[in-house]
Amino acid sequence: MKRTEIPYALKREVDMPYEEAERRIREELSAQGFGVLTEIDVRATLKKKLDVEFPPYVILGACNPSLAHRALGAEPDIGLLLPCNVVVRRDEDAGTTIVEAMDPEPIIDLAGNEALAEVAGEARSRLLAALDRVAAG
Repeated sequence: MKRTEIPYALKREVDMPYEEAERRIREELSAQGFGVLTEIDVRATLKKKLDVEFPPYVILGACNPSLAHRALGAEPDIGLLLPCNVVVRRDEDAGTTIVEAMDPEPIIDLAGNEALAEVAGEARSRLLAALDRVAAG
């Protein structure tokens, strides 16, 4: 059974090649003030470590320094939930590419600190803008 909505994800299915979607989300994240701090090529890692085939799949650790600074100022332990993960993956069954980001609002709810709500809302808006621009082509 294929889930269409995940409560912790902001997800867009795009009709473009994986490589183009990855390039575009990097550009759009940058336009929204995010830098990519980490990158995990899941496909390459699984091939190297387990010798298994896996569709193209990358996890990008995206961070907006201004938002991170505000969040860390409100709660130093919030670093455990940073950076925002953004995934680009190929759904070979559907023949599409998925671009998705961690939704900061439900994740920040774990902290139980109301001071983080505004930061999470702004991060969510910026991530949605990046995803929407990629989806628009």
